[in-house]
Amino acid sequence: MKILLPDVTFDLGFRRLLDADLRQAVADEAVVRYAMHEPVPHEHADADVLVTWANPPALVSDAARRLTRLRWVQTLSAGPDVALAAGFADDVTISSGRSLHDETVAEHALMLVLASVRRLPEALRAQREHRWAREMAAAQAAPDTDAHWTLSGARVVLWGFGSIAERLAPLLDALGAHVTGVAGTPGSRAGFDVVGPDGLAGLLPTTDVLVSLLPAVPGTRHALDAGVLAQLPPHARFVNAGRGTTVDEAALLDALRSGRLAGAALDVTETEPLPADSPLWDCPNLILTPHVAGGRPRGAARFLADQVTAWTRDGAAGLRNVVRAGNEGRSTTTGS
Repeated sequence: MKILLPDVTFDLGFRRLLDADLRQAVADEAVVRYAMHEPVPHEHADADVLVTWANPPALVSDAARRLTRLRWVQTLSAGPDVALAAGFADDVTISSGRSLHDETVAEHALMLVLASVRRLPEALRAQREHRWAREMAAAQAAPDTDAHWTLSGARVVLWGFGSIAERLAPLLDALGAHVTGVAGTPGSRAGFDVVGPDGLAGLLPTTDVLVSLLPAVPGTRHALDAGVLAQLPPHARFVNAGRGTTVDEAALLDALRSGRLAGAALDVTETEPLPADSPLWDCPNLILTPHVAGGRPRGAARFLADQVTAWTRDGAAGLRNVVRAGNEGRSTTTGS
């Protein structure tokens, strides 16, 4: 069995752990390093397993066309959208890196929420102007706005309640926020109430902060549109730490410019890198970070070691985070 690992994984310590943990399952020479930002070399087109990370979508599609012996694709990204859209054969199993980014994305999302609620852009703007922004203290103390400057008592909705939300929700709760989740299936998760998709509309009119952690799938494209924005109160704030395609950016711009939405913070945009002429750069009350919330898959070496061990033992049935099960008619035993 030949496993292709992107070069960045070696920088994260994969090689050392793989040598130690997978020696009996996979021969050392069968674990091959490839350059993530270049096409997979022709001599490795016979690979059985492809591990991807931040590979450009065009190169993942190229691998889907040329690596005809593939049986399994493991992405280290929490969202498997690039792998799912690449065109891999139906008999190729695809699994995601769900859980590898929970800590960093939750921290980043919390930072964006606090930065928006506490008006950090205004403070930074005044700092650049060498100006003591007394108006911020006055606004915070005003009787009709003081509740909008804090997470204590705030109603926060986590839209897309998966493993990242399960990490983020307790952090918000510790600061006094009332957290409700929205997911495909209603119920209770990690001690928090979660409503189904049909329950979102009932939450929006009383939402102070809406945080999107939605994946990029056909059903979530432009999920945040003018209709959703119109249901939020004017003091509400929106944070996106999920995927850029889930936001109708024209509608968001209009809501921010008109004052129908108090603020927003985006770690992801529909086009990345964001073009220099995008109106998002200069939009009022908008914070932008360059898709850095999940920049390092934490615990990925151990996760991948466990995944490969499970694959060699039980095939796709033993894998975690399977998002598309392939045809398991072919053997998954080790070999040359």
